[in-house]
Amino acid sequence: MHCSWRQGEFEISTDSSRVDLALVHEFLTKSYWAKGIPLETVAKSIENSLCFGIYEGKGRQVGFARVVSDRATFAYLADVFVIEAYRGQGLSKWMMACIQAHPQLQGLRRWMLATSDAHGLYAQFGFAALKIPERWMEIHNSGVYS
Repeated sequence: MHCSWRQGEFEISTDSSRVDLALVHEFLTKSYWAKGIPLETVAKSIENSLCFGIYEGKGRQVGFARVVSDRATFAYLADVFVIEAYRGQGLSKWMMACIQAHPQLQGLRRWMLATSDAHGLYAQFGFAALKIPERWMEIHNSGVYS
């Protein structure tokens, strides 16, 4: 089941067959969180996630996000971006609203994400720092793509 939302000349769609893999890979490989990520890894991540693409007019992709979830209790939000030429138009806020409205992501007990620079955006959607960080652990292999 694919969902879509329209706002003016833009559409957000969860149809992952529409995702411009080259665009997403190009953005992610230059990002601080996925620098150097291989194309095959991006393709596999899209295949195994609920993806949200922002498309302009006739289908040019201008934004992306993906959610990794069991669709019952937990979701991890990842790889959120709007390409620079389209920032400042409220597209990231609209995409966040669409993500949280998705019918398969309702009633989840916990959402997680990691960011170094977008705390203000995510706080508008209920995200906050960990309340009990001493309960959380991670394995973080920062050099996995090098």
